[in-house]
Amino acid sequence: MSWWVLPTTADIGVVCFANSPARLLEEAALGLQHILLSDEATKSLDSNLRHTSQWTIEATEEREDLTLVRWLEEVLYKCEVDRQFLVDCQIKLGEELQAQVSWVDADIIEREIEVKAVTRHALECRAVAQGEIIPGEQNVPDFEGPGWFCKVIFDI
Repeated sequence: MSWWVLPTTADIGVVCFANSPARLLEEAALGLQHILLSDEATKSLDSNLRHTSQWTIEATEEREDLTLVRWLEEVLYKCEVDRQFLVDCQIKLGEELQAQVSWVDADIIEREIEVKAVTRHALECRAVAQGEIIPGEQNVPDFEGPGWFCKVIFDI
């Protein structure tokens, strides 16, 4: 796991660390999905029939933060509208973000909370230089580069 839940006063977020931008986006999606799950759903998630699909969105060159928000909005949309609850993904970044996704039927997943939106409040998504340290907060550890870091808050 390279993501941690970040409680805020009225909302909730995730902090993620990874060795590449693509892996960072994967971790952020997995963190988002974990926030949604009830304890019981977390325990039984692997017992559900998985499907695979390819999801594609526009990637914004040199604006990883916008690509991150767009990707997480797509994950929420697929869950709420197409009833596809993401359980795993592998991302390839170029002009588009292409994700090979494993998903389960969202109707059989018990959710603890509802995420209404991905916010841009306190949004961070960037490369971390060799030797640079991102200080931890609350239950999130420090992170030392090189690598990638993001923090994103969700409206609940």
